[in-house]
Amino acid sequence: MKLTMLLADAAQAMQGKLYILGGGWSITGPQPTPSAIAIKIDVPWDQSNRVHTLRLDLLDEDGHPIMVPTPMGERPMQINSRFEVGRPVGLIPGADLDVALAINIAPLPLAPGARYVWRCFINDDSQEGWEVRFSTRPAAEHTGPSNHPTQ
Repeated sequence: MKLTMLLADAAQAMQGKLYILGGGWSITGPQPTPSAIAIKIDVPWDQSNRVHTLRLDLLDEDGHPIMVPTPMGERPMQINSRFEVGRPVGLIPGADLDVALAINIAPLPLAPGARYVWRCFINDDSQEGWEVRFSTRPAAEHTGPSNHPTQ
């Protein structure tokens, strides 16, 4: 399978198309901000008409899972889904089939001045390029009132 991922402010998947608002960024924060991941998957002909699992793991720059608070205590930030694409009537045999997914994410408590990666797994397999990296801005330093007179 071929997979393309894009970070965005918001995204929707409708009728096989992705609608992306504020897409293509790689720096956010430092305050928690809503975000989205737009995903396009090219499913090979021979892998259609079956259920596939999809998992997104949020990892730090060293590959460790990012823990987030949940009602059941701290857990790794992970998004799980399933998808299946059927062969439409009249499609040329051997053609890839498109799957469009939009995942909108509530603000996450990420550390300022850090690097992160969303890594995608399909059927528990991840390949080179099945990830999107981003950074958070450093926290603003408070320097207090200026000692310089205004002009």
